[in-house]
Amino acid sequence: MSTEFGSNPLVTVAIPTYNRAAHFLPQALRAACGQTYRNLEILVSDNGSHDATAEVVQSFGDDRIRYHRHSENIGAAGNFNFCIQQARGEYIILLMDDDSIDPDFIECCVDAARSNPHAGLIRTGTRVIDGAGSVVYQSINRVAGLNFTDFVVAWTEGKTAPFLCSTLFRAGPLRESGIHSRHFLWCDVLTELPIAARYGRVDLPDVKASFCLHAGEMTVKATIEAWCDDSMELVDKVCSLVPEDARLLRSRLMPFMASHNFRLALRLQKPWAERVQACFTVARVFGKPQKASNLVRELLQQTRWWNKARISRSKWGALRQQ
Repeated sequence: MSTEFGSNPLVTVAIPTYNRAAHFLPQALRAACGQTYRNLEILVSDNGSHDATAEVVQSFGDDRIRYHRHSENIGAAGNFNFCIQQARGEYIILLMDDDSIDPDFIECCVDAARSNPHAGLIRTGTRVIDGAGSVVYQSINRVAGLNFTDFVVAWTEGKTAPFLCSTLFRAGPLRESGIHSRHFLWCDVLTELPIAARYGRVDLPDVKASFCLHAGEMTVKATIEAWCDDSMELVDKVCSLVPEDARLLRSRLMPFMASHNFRLALRLQKPWAERVQACFTVARVFGKPQKASNLVRELLQQTRWWNKARISRSKWGALRQQ
């Protein structure tokens, strides 16, 4: 692979997929095929689906698409790493089959990479959407120019959000590292941060990608024990990358992970007794959250009386405006 930045480098859009033909996969394929940057290949790796994935891919009729179907499911990490090894591009985006990128995502990232062709990754801002495509929130990428430690601290402060869909990787560093995560919950951050620490990064502020959070999404179904395990793996990994700043980073990451996992515990679709037990599990691992007030607000939002009161207030406000 060329070590110099070409004027028009080949980019691989890798889409690992499994049984998403009915709804999400066509959206991901439309986003890939509709890029303003044209010199790309679209690698669809079917993890043994038993739906109409092959027919959906064929229906696009785009000769840039390469389709591979595994005879059996090799696991999410295995499928992602297969894509990384099979990609022909100098740059790779790992686009989950339920996520999307804006039409100019790749063009903007490739243009930005010219300023630092040896950077391991190029990142944009991200919007989080629900299963119906409605925007839940947007995260502008406000970390340009920060060193690695300050970049991680900025993440804990909500100034950036590392998602795979909003990251264009240089193929060499990504192939060296691969995808590693015990439970495939923090796989995006566990992949991005080591590459960023070693090779550097280019940051664009604009929101150019969409991460879809829905009931069928893998991270929604995970247990709180799995989340805590993956979260601690992430804390330990980040601290090992910059040992001179390990104490500072751990002091920021532990309460950040506490807040994240407390929210997940409160949102579990289980009886309240089990949610409370999940909170105790989080507390034993991570201690206190960043802001207790945010968790009180989350707790209120999860209770039926709060939801009823909120609906009543909305109706009252509408009546007052009539």
